[in-house]
Amino acid sequence: MRSMLTLFVTLSLLAPAGLPDSKLEVKDLQNHPFQVEFPSGSKLRMHLRSGDFRIVGRDDNRISVHLQGRNADNARELTVRLRRFDSDADLRVFGGPKNDLQVTIEIPKQSMLFVRMPAGDLTLEGISGDKDVELHAGDLTISVGNASDYGHVDASVLTGDIEGAPFGESHGGLFRSFHKTGSGKYNLHAHVGAGQITLQ
Repeated sequence: MRSMLTLFVTLSLLAPAGLPDSKLEVKDLQNHPFQVEFPSGSKLRMHLRSGDFRIVGRDDNRISVHLQGRNADNARELTVRLRRFDSDADLRVFGGPKNDLQVTIEIPKQSMLFVRMPAGDLTLEGISGDKDVELHAGDLTISVGNASDYGHVDASVLTGDIEGAPFGESHGGLFRSFHKTGSGKYNLHAHVGAGQITLQ
């Protein structure tokens, strides 16, 4: 059974990136690493389970997923599912333990990113492109790079704090938000229901 799974993963990774609709699903990441080609500059939609996640930009055109923490060896039921639509893709992460486990997702640093997550800690760093990110509850940290790269920025919390030093913004309390417009080419949307947004 394991040999069949390995064969399936290998064939999926070798599949051309331009397939109109292809799907790859991997479990037990410690024994079956997830890595797949993905074109730089494309749109990637992520739906993540609650937990502790880092999304990090990388220099090559690949997506990879790694686990760290005391529960990494017990996370066999954590599942990564990628479905491609031409040059865009949907990535879902679900299942597995939520405590003492950090999931790191590496993507091409030039990507248009859409992320939805119920609750937890989410960090984005080293990514140049549009960012549309929402959490119901938790802490959201985004390394924005140069503030002048953005044409539209909006950040909001229903209850909590917003720290946006690159944009000269700091707010706390109920129903806090700010909006900025500029001459850059990227858009940034960040929302947390209850918790904190840090733009740095």
